[in-house]
Amino acid sequence: MPGLSPAISIALADALLLLHVGIVAFVVLGTLLILAGGWRGWRWVRNPGFRLAHLVLVLFIALQAWLGRLCPLTTWEQGLRNRAGQATYGESFMQHWLSRLIFFEAPGWVFVAAYTGFAALVAGAWWWVRPRWSRR
Repeated sequence: MPGLSPAISIALADALLLLHVGIVAFVVLGTLLILAGGWRGWRWVRNPGFRLAHLVLVLFIALQAWLGRLCPLTTWEQGLRNRAGQATYGESFMQHWLSRLIFFEAPGWVFVAAYTGFAALVAGAWWWVRPRWSRR
């Protein structure tokens, strides 16, 4: 994006970071709510649109990890921060922020295993808490 001022680049990078945090919250809290909702009988957790969006997003995250690629949101955010002259981080979004939150350093394969296990949990929830497809 040629011609962006540093202030606009920072604002866009911050917006991407907020979007990224929202996606992480959707993935993690969505999984917890699906499992709790299946147990508690909440009908909305069986909504196929919600469940499909959740599953596709988790599978995309796991695939990115397996391919050794950073999330596109991370790449875009870092590019904007570089354009604005701000410091960036070299690892994935989750590695960076999780390590800051819990002071945890681990090799990349640990995060690949965690993403894969989490994706397996979400996929398993399709059998434990089955989506309800409308009958038309």
